[in-house]
Amino acid sequence: MPPRHQLPPYAELHCLSNFSFLKGASHPEELVARAQQLRYGALAITDECSLAGVVRAHNEAKERNFHLIIGSEMRLHLPDTGQPHARLVLLAQTRRGYGNLSHWITVARNRASKGSYLAHPGDVEGKVPNAPTLTGLPECLALLVPQASQPYEEVLAHALWLKTWFQERAVIAIELHNGPGDEALLDVVQRVAKATTLPIAAAGGVLMHVRSRKPLQDVLSATRLSRPVAQCGWQLEPNAEAHLRSRARLGTLYRAEWLEQTVALAAQCSFSLSELKYEYPQEIVPPGETPTSHLRKLTYAGVTKRFKEGLPDKVRDQIEHELALIRQLDYERYFLTVADIVHWAREQKILCQGRGSAANSAVCYCLGVTEIDPGRATLLFERFISAERNEPPDIDIDFEHQRREEVIQYIYAKYGRHRAALTAVVICYRPRSALRDVGRALGIDLQRIEAVAKSMQWWDGSVGEERLRETGFDPEAPLVRLWMELTHQLIGFPRHLSQHPGGFVIARDQLSHLVPVENAAMEGRSVIQWEKDDLESLGLMKVDILALGMLSALRRSIEFVGHKLGRPFELQDVPDKDEPTYDMICAADTVGVFQIESRAQMSMLPRLKPRVYYDLVVQVAIVRPGPILG
Repeated sequence: MPPRHQLPPYAELHCLSNFSFLKGASHPEELVARAQQLRYGALAITDECSLAGVVRAHNEAKERNFHLIIGSEMRLHLPDTGQPHARLVLLAQTRRGYGNLSHWITVARNRASKGSYLAHPGDVEGKVPNAPTLTGLPECLALLVPQASQPYEEVLAHALWLKTWFQERAVIAIELHNGPGDEALLDVVQRVAKATTLPIAAAGGVLMHVRSRKPLQDVLSATRLSRPVAQCGWQLEPNAEAHLRSRARLGTLYRAEWLEQTVALAAQCSFSLSELKYEYPQEIVPPGETPTSHLRKLTYAGVTKRFKEGLPDKVRDQIEHELALIRQLDYERYFLTVADIVHWAREQKILCQGRGSAANSAVCYCLGVTEIDPGRATLLFERFISAERNEPPDIDIDFEHQRREEVIQYIYAKYGRHRAALTAVVICYRPRSALRDVGRALGIDLQRIEAVAKSMQWWDGSVGEERLRETGFDPEAPLVRLWMELTHQLIGFPRHLSQHPGGFVIARDQLSHLVPVENAAMEGRSVIQWEKDDLESLGLMKVDILALGMLSALRRSIEFVGHKLGRPFELQDVPDKDEPTYDMICAADTVGVFQIESRAQMSMLPRLKPRVYYDLVVQVAIVRPGPILG
């Protein structure tokens, strides 16, 4: 026990971020920063059946050299009756434990529709087919979190069940929030711990990093319950104690040994997301070949098709330079995976085109992924791949919009749904949606909310006083000021997960041991819980399978030209300098021509008078809005 003048040690083992949608009231980064400020020994981010926010927390913890624990809260239900069972917090101790936890989240999510989950006690009892690693959830700690309303017999039954399946990794957590049920909960937990010999650990059941977020947490709860705050009653948190509290405050609530137990448990959780390593599919390399030899073979097979009049020395040197760097960075399987998808699409007569920085690659050109001839253009390969940047390559491929689904289903068929899934997109609150949800939660008239919301643009950071007066509100009224303050806090909060237009993650083995996978809203699709920025920060690969309507028009045009010529005609057969085409471009006769069909582009064309391809590059760059306005 520490001396009286010392603050007790503590690690928070139960904390929900705002990725527990409409529950948590703080960003993962805010929670990590606050935990370090309070000198906690560690912090566990344990969003409900989710790992969606852990990468952001990991990045913040890495910058601060702070101990982050990866975990998740799971509310179990009996499969037959749907009755609630135990409420658990699972903490990953090792890489294997993390994989098991991620897989359980996947199983629970795939039982239910998008946005919900069903976790059963039988999941850890060996009752999930083809999931032996879920039995007892090896290398994960399990904390039982009783609630004040639960009777002793029920908590005892849950604790005995937990001890049976988790053995020495089972713990009872006690969460005291200075509420009316604290005394009864304290009595039940101590009696159950004595009857089962399970250790007790303090926990916070944290929903926000500071107590001042309580009004926002009430708004989130009201939005989840679809009623105003004034009508939510006991369903709201009774006070603001579910925040990261000072260790001095915790020392007055919990026994010293319960606080010390949190630090001992945290020491058993050594896993970090930095341990995750992406492994490419193996079947893309034929028997007897290596990734290096096969990529070289396919590249030079493409050379014979692309350079029928002989390979220029400049291009050969470029290819060799690229192959050497690709081998050095171990990216061969990534290129082979992309080449396989493109090859299949071309076999099915689906027009496709790589774009973005991949167009700087001679290897991509030879593989048929891109169409920029390195013999005609000066390539900047290091803009695409660089050893110094240490960033994974990102190849975007556009397919005909009417046939992209065929490509997606090919990927699922080739690799299986257990190995391939789409990347997520985090849908966040913008000014209008935040105004609406906060206004409804505060009980403001819906028509008046709409009047203010419709006057907002997505780039507006706040509502000006003049705009409020125009819609009949007094900016100084306490309710209006609260509305504006909470709206400002809510902007940028994650609202739900959606699916990326086409970013695919393909794994060598079970994808769910790398990241949880859940059902998408669209039938036949599955989505991981991380977005593209999460993948990039961990160095994990994705392939973008995108749709472009113009490619459908191009395919029909190419078929028409081939029919008129009486022979096969490909995109690469389009002449580099077709003067009649440039005459039409200079005359702004470009309606329906991708990239130069807007009014702004058409007004610029007669003045710039492009006569070579690079002129068009300059033209588009001058007119096209940049990332701030585009």
